[in-house]
Amino acid sequence: MPEHNHAPQGLNRMEIADYIIADDKQLVQLALEGDDIAFEYLFNRYSEAIRRLLLHRSTSLEDTEDLLQETFIKVYINLQRYSDNYTFGQWIYTIARNTHIDFERRRQNDLSIDEKFSIPIASSPSPEDNLINIQQRSQIENYINCLPQQYQQLFSMRFLEDYSYEEIAEKLNLPMGTVKTQIHRARERMCLLIRRDEK
Repeated sequence: MPEHNHAPQGLNRMEIADYIIADDKQLVQLALEGDDIAFEYLFNRYSEAIRRLLLHRSTSLEDTEDLLQETFIKVYINLQRYSDNYTFGQWIYTIARNTHIDFERRRQNDLSIDEKFSIPIASSPSPEDNLINIQQRSQIENYINCLPQQYQQLFSMRFLEDYSYEEIAEKLNLPMGTVKTQIHRARERMCLLIRRDEK
């Protein structure tokens, strides 16, 4: 697997104590600038609450961990869309809740059409925000390029282009079981890649 330097050159990482006491807005800014340690601390502030939320909705332990991973990736990929018109907790819960709705819709296929996955969108970005968005997109692309080649297209279709499992299976002419298995493996690898810099 090729190695990539995911942090921009010149990035100054903080001491661990600084990450712990930093507020959500500071950690979001650091994460958007390429600090994956900041993102890890930010997500971990809410991960137990999200896990309880998913379990409360009668999700199995296995499904809960899968949905927590999926929420983790969606938060990471869409972080530049976060607006401080919402608290970070509200925003991440919205993503987790809609990830669960999407999961139930795939499983039961009987939820209303207006319960599709959605994320609150920020107002028009400034030039500085646009630069950060470009950096974030480049970082995501680096991680995708670290995935085994057979997972790269599947991951992009599912998480960047928001195709359903059914649409992916149809477009790639693959069995549904293969699509689900490979996306599951791709999702696990992506989570490991994002967390790797903390080690």
